[in-house]
Amino acid sequence: MISISFQAAEEATHGTTRVPAEWEPQEAIWMQWPGFWEKSYEPTFAKMADIISRYEKLHILYHSDQIYEEAQRSILDIDSDPLQKNIYWHKVPNDNAWMRDNGPVYVFNDNELRIQNWNFDAWGGAFGSDVSFNLDNEVPNKIGEILDLPVDHIDIVHERGNLEFNGLDTVMLNWSTIGDPSRNLNYSKQQAEIDLKKYFGVSKVIFIEGIPIGDLTKGHIDGIARFIEQRTVVVVQCTTQSLCQPGSNDAEVYDEAAKVIQESGFNVIREPIEGFVQFNDQMFDTNYMNWLVGNGFVIVPSFGNPDTDIPAKSRIEKYFPNRDVHLVDMLSSWAAGGGIHCHTNDQPAFSILKDEG
Repeated sequence: MISISFQAAEEATHGTTRVPAEWEPQEAIWMQWPGFWEKSYEPTFAKMADIISRYEKLHILYHSDQIYEEAQRSILDIDSDPLQKNIYWHKVPNDNAWMRDNGPVYVFNDNELRIQNWNFDAWGGAFGSDVSFNLDNEVPNKIGEILDLPVDHIDIVHERGNLEFNGLDTVMLNWSTIGDPSRNLNYSKQQAEIDLKKYFGVSKVIFIEGIPIGDLTKGHIDGIARFIEQRTVVVVQCTTQSLCQPGSNDAEVYDEAAKVIQESGFNVIREPIEGFVQFNDQMFDTNYMNWLVGNGFVIVPSFGNPDTDIPAKSRIEKYFPNRDVHLVDMLSSWAAGGGIHCHTNDQPAFSILKDEG
């Protein structure tokens, strides 16, 4: 399924700006270890750390010495090694465990790798005014210091979980997120398109619109539509087996997204929701879109339901035929609004630039 035109990607980096696709070679993946109010995520984070570190470098930020000790114990509890050579620990103050959204956007600019720090305000305050975010807003600056990379500040509130790149000429996102007045008051779609083309070096911006019921991020793209190659996008689809029935609000969001993307000239594959599960007192559709792509692997949220987990794993193996696909139980995270992709932040390989020099 994946056929990447690296020649085109390389050409795009000379004298211009480009954001690599997630499936391109990575230098590392970064995570912010859960703090005191997110401790239920720790078993999941330990499993993610174990898998990621088998394939590539993993950088983990921790807020305090106590959190560092608890993180080490969590990894030891699954018989993995928290001090193995591929895991790097950094004491960097942070507020949450959702590093996709407050972490850096990495950009190649005139053959230089740079970090963009977009403003972060805890998802427009969707989770309450007592949810802190000032420390999270500084994380890209801290990573710039660790990696000795220049940091560009973008005075627009936005989260990387609402950005999908094909690595060449297109960014795809949900206007309902970046256009949210709680994030960017009086921000127009026309201005957003200008800004996105400027900061990301793309020639095409695909805006979908609409918010699935209960989605407090206001519809991050990584739960709706994902690039799996330069010209192919997977879009979620409601079925008669899911909570979101055909014709429902959510189905209309997904179906309209598929239509807009297809009309923009891309191939669309529909990813069916084939069931739902109950966790604590909540019901969730088995939406597997929030996967993470790394060097030789994909991690996919598991819902602990073999009837849907196994077919989903098979489908995603076809999307990424040259990568190992791992399922990790994410229900504690899903109950809080996200999954593996939301918890991670991928850093492109420096070698992409070095090989061109």
